Amino acid sequence: MKRTKTPTYVYGFHPVRELLRAKKRPANVIYTTKPPSQAFQSIKKLLPARTQIQYVSRSVLNNLADNNEHQGVVVATTPFIYTKQCFTPDKHPHVLMLDSIQDPRNLGAILRSAYCTNITHIILPRKHAADITATALKASAGLAEHLSVYQPASSKEGLQQIKQAGYTPYLATLDGTPAQACEFDHPSCLVIGNEATGIAKELLSKGKHISLPQKNVDISYNASVAAGILLFLLATKTDQI
Repeated sequence: MKRTKTPTYVYGFHPVRELLRAKKRPANVIYTTKPPSQAFQSIKKLLPARTQIQYVSRSVLNNLADNNEHQGVVVATTPFIYTKQCFTPDKHPHVLMLDSIQDPRNLGAILRSAYCTNITHIILPRKHAADITATALKASAGLAEHLSVYQPASSKEGLQQIKQAGYTPYLATLDGTPAQACEFDHPSCLVIGNEATGIAKELLSKGKHISLPQKNVDISYNASVAAGILLFLLATKTDQI
């Protein structure tokens, strides 16, 4: 007997719209209420002809999304598609690496900032890290669908690969050169660390340290906020935006 694969569900207006726009993953079934939600009406014209539409109750949508934040639209698709090869400076001069970001909402917020700053190639090690799930996609407003994401086994492996490729790693720490004064090399890789502990100790000697000014040394920015500011600085200083 042929085994049926369990579908992956994506929910919310922006994530479903961007999934349809990116055209990387199929929209096998789309679920909405009857009468259809406003979100569904807004994305209906983007639906491939082969997509099956099912009208269900709001409680069914809640169960599919595992919450009530779906805005009346859920799509059954396949898991997020990761890039199989690490990036090269000739094609991707500036990249972002995330070391042990564990909150999917933080991950999604960072990916949203990456898209907005045109840093569209991301290294997301598998070890001790959140995956790009429906929650992360919702936090990214669906924009993660337009990014190329590579998953090495660990942050150590990922950093080794980018250094071998010729990238200069810039590590976001509390003891580095003020980021606003930093002139980023070409090519460069911005590294953002874990929400609680920052970048792993074993990686701290592997790149240049940069920091954001802050009021007191015993506090720090939220990881996604710091990432957004640093991505903006990297993008503007290297003419990405």
